[in-house]
Amino acid sequence: MNILLFGKGGQVGWELQRSLSVLGTVTALDFDSTEHCGDFANPAGVAETVRALRPDVIVNAAAHTAVDKAESEADFARTLNATTPGAIAQEAAKLGAWLVHYSTDYVFDGSGSRPWVEADTPAPLSVYGRTKLEGEQLIAEAGAKHLILRTSWVYAARGGNFAKTMLRLAQERERLTVIDDQWGAPTGADLLADVTAHAIQHLQQHPEHAGLYHCVAAGETTWNAYAKYVLSRASIENSAIKIIANEVTPVPTSAFPTPAARPHNSRLNTAKLQTTFGLQMPHWQAGVARMLAEIL
Repeated sequence: MNILLFGKGGQVGWELQRSLSVLGTVTALDFDSTEHCGDFANPAGVAETVRALRPDVIVNAAAHTAVDKAESEADFARTLNATTPGAIAQEAAKLGAWLVHYSTDYVFDGSGSRPWVEADTPAPLSVYGRTKLEGEQLIAEAGAKHLILRTSWVYAARGGNFAKTMLRLAQERERLTVIDDQWGAPTGADLLADVTAHAIQHLQQHPEHAGLYHCVAAGETTWNAYAKYVLSRASIENSAIKIIANEVTPVPTSAFPTPAARPHNSRLNTAKLQTTFGLQMPHWQAGVARMLAEIL
């Protein structure tokens, strides 16, 4: 199996290089790749890459994920999140190749408290959410065999993440203030990569299971409770770490105004994914604990 991976330098892309390697030959590209175009600001160039390499499977982990910055560069975000994925989907359809693509909880408005299911009507609040939704739609319209995985609150041991920020601040300040009215499930990039590899194998035998799925770790939490778990777990993993923060104060989203609106309810129901692909999603705490053990 020949696999073409876009966005190899990101958190998910890095893990995908590992998980996909057991399935076949992986050509991994990023925006600065020289032999073939992997720059999503150049839809025509990326489409030409697909035509030249003729992969059996295309996995797209590239995206414009700077949520606030997207508000001031909407055209650029749309190119990276919608136009170029759409162009890839058109080429995939011509080749008969599979396309795996990642989307987000930001396609929903964050209302209510029930976990969102795939059939719920999207209503994005931000440029990022709107462009990611348009990317989903363009892929579906192109008629390619596709798998779209919506996820949320992604982290990895490699690169920056919320847990690392909390650990740094907790060693500098006696009191932290963290948002307590946004709900979701921290989801490891390694988990997304492993689910992707499993799903690709499954789809080779069951192409009728193509489509849209929600993919997050099990359980739910707020950013505030997430921060508290990170700090308590860090003390277990490394007794030498000097945490001086003795209070993690809950505050509403309004305490930290941002250019882009955040959904309050980012819970995603994964029943369809688990039933279709025969999976059991691990609890979010298990993945976070493993990540902390790696970085501490």
